[in-house]
Amino acid sequence: MNFATRAIHVGQAPDPTTGATVPPIYVTSTYTQTAPGEHRGYEYSRTHNPTRTGLQECLAALEGGQAAACFASGLAATSAIITSLLRPGESIVAYNDLYGGTFRLFERVFKPWGLQTRYTGSTDPAALIGLIDATTRLVWIETPTNPMLHLLDIQAISRGVREAERRLGMGTPAALKAIAAAPGVPPARHDGIVLVVDNTFASPALQQPIALGADLVLHSTTKYLGGHSDVVGGAVVAANQAVLDPIRFTQNAAGGVPGPFDCFLTHRGIKTLHIRMRQHCENAAAVARWALGQKAFSRVIYPGLESHPQHALAARQMSGFGGMVTCVLKDGLRAASRFMAATRLFACAESLGGVESLVNHPAIMTHASVPREIREQIGIVDGLVRLSVGIEDASDLIADLEQALRATVA
Repeated sequence: MNFATRAIHVGQAPDPTTGATVPPIYVTSTYTQTAPGEHRGYEYSRTHNPTRTGLQECLAALEGGQAAACFASGLAATSAIITSLLRPGESIVAYNDLYGGTFRLFERVFKPWGLQTRYTGSTDPAALIGLIDATTRLVWIETPTNPMLHLLDIQAISRGVREAERRLGMGTPAALKAIAAAPGVPPARHDGIVLVVDNTFASPALQQPIALGADLVLHSTTKYLGGHSDVVGGAVVAANQAVLDPIRFTQNAAGGVPGPFDCFLTHRGIKTLHIRMRQHCENAAAVARWALGQKAFSRVIYPGLESHPQHALAARQMSGFGGMVTCVLKDGLRAASRFMAATRLFACAESLGGVESLVNHPAIMTHASVPREIREQIGIVDGLVRLSVGIEDASDLIADLEQALRATVA
């Protein structure tokens, strides 16, 4: 099946009992067993739930992975990866333009626990790979990045990670086979390096990291996958089931799972992902082209613009340029604040990826946990605003931004 068909049909088989086209939401906490240990694959809904199973099957199919695990939020998914695959004294290598919550988790939660993260500010794959040493167990990237919309070459980074493993005498995640463990015993960890790609900004409709060599794909399903700003969730999709096994163990043992209604809402949103992303891309391109002609902006960042330094990589690695546009107002925080207060269709709010348009101030909102000196080194200055361009009529969105700019400079 092609992508749009998978998005609608995988994990959504009609109910065998009633024939209901849309499967029911399984709002049960437990399952009746015929005898102790004799059941139909479900015992307790923290461990497994049919509604969650359907969503996980769909996400794995969309990303081209072997399996997926869903969580209560994107950060819960991130935490499960780290606690499952790393131990104190080991390290993460990351590109420094990250979601602020990810940076906070790395630096304020796991650093005191004994995990070090080394960052590069260069998009050159060699700079990232050069930070790998014998302690490294994760390479973590976003592409496009949040909020600067940098692109990282997934295929080149994957090749570099595999070469580093050979140089260091490590095994590779791709060589793993599923290891049977006794009930309650976590699966054995491998000794290689896992490449994690946060695909939230692109979604699987525009980018397929596993096909480019990623081991794990992370999503905040709150964003484009859910697509309607009405549910919070996260997911991990694995190229290799064996890499996911320890994460699945943590999913059950730590219990940060989404409820069945959250899974239902996310799965319902996914059914229109392919057509929503098409409109997000079209509208964002129109907004970016308009913004280029506005003197109030000192910088307009959108991968679909030929002026973007990695436009060629975006065109090669993605099937569309996404729905996010980042702009910098010349007059700094005062102008950014007035601009965001004046928009009418673009709601001033956290998050992104919904059908409605949002405007965000990363320095104060999503990236406030990143120290100012680091933010500014990355480029997150006080005049920077991040637009999540929705699927409204593009002319209405541009008219809203025009009147907001007029109010800003008045």
